[in-house]
Amino acid sequence: MASSSNYDASSIQVLEGLEAVRRRPGMYIGSTDNRGLHHLVREIVDNSVDEALGGHCDTIVCSIGKDNVVTVTDNGRGIPVDKHPKMNTSALEVIMTVLHAGGKFGGGGYKVSGGLHGVGASVVNALSEWLQVEVRRDGKVYRQTYKRGVPDGPVKAVGKCDKSEHGTTTKFLADTTIFTGGHDYNFDTLADWFRETAYLTRGLKLTLIDERIDRELTFWFEGGIVSFVRHLNRHKTVVNDRPFYVERETPACMVEVALQYNDSYVETTYTFANNINTGDGGTHLSGFKSALTRTMNDYAKKNGFLKADETLSGEDVREGLTAIVSVKIGEPQFEGQTKAKLGNAEVAGAVQTVVNDSLGAYLEENPQVARKVIEKCINASRAREAARKARELVQRKGGLESFSLPGKLADCSEKDPARSELYIVEGDSAGGSAKQGRDRRFQAILPLRGKILNVEKARIDKMLQNNEIRTLLTALGTGIGESLDASKLRYHRIIIMTDADVDGSHIRTLLLTFFFRNLAELIENGNVYIAQPPLYKVKAGKDERWVYSDAELRKVLSEVGEKAEVQRYKGLGEMNPEQLWTTTMNPENRTLLQISIDNAREADETFDMLMGAAVPPRKRFIQTHAQDVVNLDV
Repeated sequence: MASSSNYDASSIQVLEGLEAVRRRPGMYIGSTDNRGLHHLVREIVDNSVDEALGGHCDTIVCSIGKDNVVTVTDNGRGIPVDKHPKMNTSALEVIMTVLHAGGKFGGGGYKVSGGLHGVGASVVNALSEWLQVEVRRDGKVYRQTYKRGVPDGPVKAVGKCDKSEHGTTTKFLADTTIFTGGHDYNFDTLADWFRETAYLTRGLKLTLIDERIDRELTFWFEGGIVSFVRHLNRHKTVVNDRPFYVERETPACMVEVALQYNDSYVETTYTFANNINTGDGGTHLSGFKSALTRTMNDYAKKNGFLKADETLSGEDVREGLTAIVSVKIGEPQFEGQTKAKLGNAEVAGAVQTVVNDSLGAYLEENPQVARKVIEKCINASRAREAARKARELVQRKGGLESFSLPGKLADCSEKDPARSELYIVEGDSAGGSAKQGRDRRFQAILPLRGKILNVEKARIDKMLQNNEIRTLLTALGTGIGESLDASKLRYHRIIIMTDADVDGSHIRTLLLTFFFRNLAELIENGNVYIAQPPLYKVKAGKDERWVYSDAELRKVLSEVGEKAEVQRYKGLGEMNPEQLWTTTMNPENRTLLQISIDNAREADETFDMLMGAAVPPRKRFIQTHAQDVVNLDV
């Protein structure tokens, strides 16, 4: 250990300029993996979107060149280039090279902004091999170029433009010494975010071009968040054809809400503050929920749908609801660096007042729609009561809260959930092999008989009547619905292990749908995995290899020769217990795919499309992806 006498003033290191960003990039963009790479694009585009939010910009074009250079152009006001009074250099250079510098602090530059900390452009600059900014302003074109955040020279006027022309163009090449995974930009990931941004900024035209794959998409929605709601409900049968919509400015914030009911049992509510997706909700969400519950109850009692002593719960009035709640606020307060939760107390009251007044008037003016919506809420209330009785029945029979575990569960001896894992296995045959091959100390096996209920088409009361779901819930120990408690989970690794055929894929999808819709907290906590059993065994003489994909098979065959014996495994039961342990269950050898929800909206739409009631979108999906199928059982 070094002597403490060496620790003096000379030991204190001061990082100059943007050096701190390059030394600790994760502090500023979250990570240096693929998500961090995409974050760079978002930071630059966000600056242009802030111009649009202020009414100064209506067109943004983002392109990815074949050389992986990203170019973002807008027709905003153009970054100021005159000398900054305090820094004694061009404002453009200050914005691009100084952390926490921008027009988003004093209220003069931007009334509403998504980027609050003033680190976006300078961080992208610091993490780029090179970056160039061109500003069109006051009839001139100004330019400055940087290398890893350091200016090549001062801001210079490099040409003239029409006096009516204005805006900013930023080009950058992400630094692969920071992003070691390379320039792996994903068109669909960026397109999803562009689409969402265009919905939230009515009248903004956003274009994404990828020259590497020759794709281009433009997003422009005159309907704004009403179009967003219609998009989310496009695969569903709606209750009210015309979505409810209100936009109103209050002293606290601008409030914009759109909602539409559908015939599903799933709530889909997304909240935004200054176009930032607040995935963990916040005060705007709590204000909306309170107003919705109160307004629905008031209307239902006033018009004789409910007795004076009857009340609809929040869950009842949100069943089958699709809603977007968007607020624009001058000084938003977010909880946490990720900006996932809004904390402004005054926003709750503002949203509540606006929704109470406007939704109440909407129901009064549309009595037929109101009747349909209220009847749906009342049916949800009755189903909730039936589900409560079903839960109590399961618990009384030794189910969700007792220590009476299902007979088909082969439990492990380990009692610490953090060290325990549960394999959910398809059928008794695979279950038998798994039980014999497992390590009994920490691996539990739960065989499921047949396919579980498709929960996308069922309420919770019907779910709890399904034996396989009840067995699974009993084994997990968490409860469900109002009684869900993730801290009671008996196994911190839940591993879905199904056959590598069509039936196995269907069972896996049914289970993932169940977890996503009812136990999403377990996915968010990283508890759910998919086992990766081998597809083939390749034998060439005494050499045996397990192969997990078709691409790997081609590689192995090129190494050992095409005459090798290839055995295709469609079912787990085709492997003996030792083989199943070696290839799929042994922690030293196995590969597990951890399930995560990186994009909740995309996941929600996919489950709805694949497992919901509407057939045409599922048919289109199958036709579109038919060429991608490699192994299909006939």
